[in-house]
Amino acid sequence: QVQLEESGGGLVQAGGSLRLSCAASGFPIFSLFAMGWFRQAPGKGRDFVAAIKWSGDATAYSDSVKGRFTISRDNAKNTVYLHMNSLKPEDTAAYYCVKDRARRRSNVPVTAGDFNSWGQGTQVTVSS
Repeated sequence: QVQLEESGGGLVQAGGSLRLSCAASGFPIFSLFAMGWFRQAPGKGRDFVAAIKWSGDATAYSDSVKGRFTISRDNAKNTVYLHMNSLKPEDTAAYYCVKDRARRRSNVPVTAGDFNSWGQGTQVTVSS
């Protein structure tokens, strides 16, 4: 059973930084799957934030976080990270770690349908 456990959320002032972590388990060969992050603000749908290709050599970001957030992965630890800098109040949301449904996808997945496993989420709150 796939498990994605997020951590690192919390309350931070605008302009601050946080690092989210997602520890993956329950499936073989973590390094063959792209991983990503989505977020959901209160009263809104889940939006794509960032994703990293299984090979680690390509990434994708939503326009709203590009230049401020960085996604990375450590295959030795089966963990994916989201480094968030210059946080804004509009970044306030629950952040979800996601796993690609396909192995060795040639492109970086960016739509919800590309992912078949979701974590429970970690809350990020940015105060103004």
